[in-house]
Amino acid sequence: MAKPKYDLIMLKLSGEALAGDEGFGIDAVRANDIARRVKEVREMGVQVSIVIGAGNLWRGRVGLEMGMDQATADYMGMLGTVMNALALMDALEKLDVPTRVQSAIEMRAVAEPYIRRRAIRHLEKDRVVIFGGGTGNPFFSTDTAAALRATEIGADVLIKATNVDGVYDSDPKSNHGAKKFDHLTYIEALQRRLEVMDSTAISLCMENKMPILVLNLWDPSALKKAILGEPVGTLVTE
Repeated sequence: MAKPKYDLIMLKLSGEALAGDEGFGIDAVRANDIARRVKEVREMGVQVSIVIGAGNLWRGRVGLEMGMDQATADYMGMLGTVMNALALMDALEKLDVPTRVQSAIEMRAVAEPYIRRRAIRHLEKDRVVIFGGGTGNPFFSTDTAAALRATEIGADVLIKATNVDGVYDSDPKSNHGAKKFDHLTYIEALQRRLEVMDSTAISLCMENKMPILVLNLWDPSALKKAILGEPVGTLVTE
């Protein structure tokens, strides 16, 4: 089998990846699908870390529209990410993939506190590590949390898993003539305001030379191709 291009990856999942057709809640079938893809990558000899959003459980902007304080709305979202992390851990362990959840907000009864060196040790022991609780601070997205954790643990690439096969100059679902980018620089992504990640996350990746690869999670072969270094999705680098 071909040698993987990456030894350690950070996989960024949206909360919606766990939602079913309703677009809300946690769908066990979806969780199992993601777990199978992660197991496949791990069996290639790649260390896997994951950050997951909470859009399937809570949307901060809904709270803001109701007049909620933004910090409170953000903390609620962070708690949602831990719920998603536990659901994904359960799905992975059912497939005999040893998994640990670390939370940026301490809740020792359900997850380890985030400790960088401990996370690295888990990865070295071939455990999947899921980082919950975002950055632990309000006003930062889970994209930024993924960029931060990827940098801290020394990941080779940050893979942003979406439901489209890369980054386009406009929405490919509404514009059939939308142009897909195979490669972008960080500056291009920021200047064009392309929906790769939010600007804080992209800037953090740019400062630390962390490549971002955007691909379609639901393409059965996309993640595997990416790990082997085959052209897939959109790569954002210097």
